[in-house]
Amino acid sequence: MLKDGREINYENLKVMGIINCTPDSFYEGSRKNSIEEALKTAEKMLKEGAEILDIGGESTRPGSDPVDEEEEIKRVVPVIKEIKNRFKDVIISIDTYRANTAKAAIKAGADIVNDISAMKYDENMVKVVKEYNVPVILMHVKGKPKDMQIDPVYKDLMKEIHLYFNERIDYCKSHGITEDKIILDPGIGFGKTVEHNLKIMNRIEELKSFNLPVLLAASRKATIGKVLGSLPTEERLEGTIALSCLAVDAGLQMVRVHDVKENIRAIRMLEAVRKI
Repeated sequence: MLKDGREINYENLKVMGIINCTPDSFYEGSRKNSIEEALKTAEKMLKEGAEILDIGGESTRPGSDPVDEEEEIKRVVPVIKEIKNRFKDVIISIDTYRANTAKAAIKAGADIVNDISAMKYDENMVKVVKEYNVPVILMHVKGKPKDMQIDPVYKDLMKEIHLYFNERIDYCKSHGITEDKIILDPGIGFGKTVEHNLKIMNRIEELKSFNLPVLLAASRKATIGKVLGSLPTEERLEGTIALSCLAVDAGLQMVRVHDVKENIRAIRMLEAVRKI
């Protein structure tokens, strides 16, 4: 449930469109360097069927350096305000692991906090989520963006992810955040090898045991490029669509993508077939 009382209806797979207010996100096509650019992208994505827009002000691609908190806020808040002013019913997610950025974004109109650290990097994040009564996306990550892809090792990958989510869910509950506010993201590409990512996607249905919404965020990521023969970011659309279809068949609730129209057409077509 959102802070304004609206419920997110998961009857169909929800599509979250990515808007990066950054100069260095891994996919150049997602970078929006002005408010006007971001507004045009938001309008296009909403017309194409996106129901949530995920707005970020810091690239968390592997090897990236963090930006200053003030700079992150300066990048996202004006964009959120303008999008919310233009499209009043849109659901906006703020992609940040910083409590102060989340607070500023929520005050500007954001409805969901999307935290790649599952509220581990900033101990004040849980207070913001609780105070403003917003849903939070808890993502599994091993390490931090700067070093997370340096030889990640797991004894039992899925078991570790399950234990991680159990601990994070308990943490939320102990701070007064109820389960109806929690969404899970297995963190494709965050502290994982190609084999790890493929294993997660092959067994992603296991995350349904939590009885919570599950988000798949694999759009144009490196695993797709490596599996399909060293494809650059710009040529990973088809692989992304395949994984969005996987999300349908796995019974997931949400996908986060750069290309809304192409993904949503494939998703809705497969949903129609599966409902017969």
